[in-house]
Amino acid sequence: MSSLRPSPITPTVDFGRDGVQHGFLRLPYSRDDSAWGSVMIPMCVVRNGKGPTALLSGGNHGDEYEGPLALYDLARTLDPKQVSGTVIIVPAMNYPAFRAGTRTSPIDKGNMNRSFPGRPDGTVTEKIADYFQRELLPRADIVFDFHSGGKTLDFVPFCAAHTLPDKALEQKAFDAVAAFSAPFSMRMIEIDSVGMYDTAAEEMGKVFVSTELGGGGTSRAQTVRIARRGILNVLRHAGIVAGAVEKGRTQWLDMPSGDCFSFAEEDGMIETMVDLGEPVEEGAVLARIHSVGRTGIAPQEIRAKMSGMLAARHFPGLVKAGDCAAVVAVEVD
Repeated sequence: MSSLRPSPITPTVDFGRDGVQHGFLRLPYSRDDSAWGSVMIPMCVVRNGKGPTALLSGGNHGDEYEGPLALYDLARTLDPKQVSGTVIIVPAMNYPAFRAGTRTSPIDKGNMNRSFPGRPDGTVTEKIADYFQRELLPRADIVFDFHSGGKTLDFVPFCAAHTLPDKALEQKAFDAVAAFSAPFSMRMIEIDSVGMYDTAAEEMGKVFVSTELGGGGTSRAQTVRIARRGILNVLRHAGIVAGAVEKGRTQWLDMPSGDCFSFAEEDGMIETMVDLGEPVEEGAVLARIHSVGRTGIAPQEIRAKMSGMLAARHFPGLVKAGDCAAVVAVEVD
């Protein structure tokens, strides 16, 4: 890592200065409509003396809105007198994607959450990932990255951390999940963790916490309330913001294996047979995919490979082969 060239990104804030600073991560980006232009990624730093550092982000995917709504609000309202340490807020991490309302960047089609550790001489998305990897993550003690389902998935609202080989780090992450107090709390596994921001943080030994708060390419009043209350709870739990954690009831969920995931094997129109949060028995039909190319064809059935609760589903009415159709999780004590 030390042999890499310096990051081209310049922060317009001073990470060591007390008080509230609103500024940007400025990334030079020469293009047809701006020869000496830049991508200006909004950010905020709230600091009050020595103490732990929290790195908070939303908009890792540009069509997920609970995180940006919660974090733009937090940046505007957080009182440094209530802070002991530092809070770094980047409400829209993949800012080009966020402005376009798309999962990936319109500039280079980069999926931020599959671009780590990034490259200082790579694409725009890789340059942003590299800055987080080498400049922001090393500063942090706890890392919180908001997600929801975007335009293609919908979830029961949960806060999550990963099962990890380092059980002490895993427990710290799950303690932060509990403090967030979403309606559901998930012990999460990934389909493929290579290139993820999560993995980059965890491999550095950072406490990493995330969410999936709804989806469908929009936000709901309930999920935004969950996000705003939850992030303050995590900061209080970490000892960075003064005040007591506002605990609420949460149901823990587990994803014990890859059998949680069900995928479409054909293109067509999807009919959801189970609603989010409803119980599922192994072998039950989760969804049916109807052929739209001609009439008279029986639908393909997607059956649950395990019993549990429907935690996520495909959102649009049309589906393509390979799309994730459903996710089943297990309720645990």
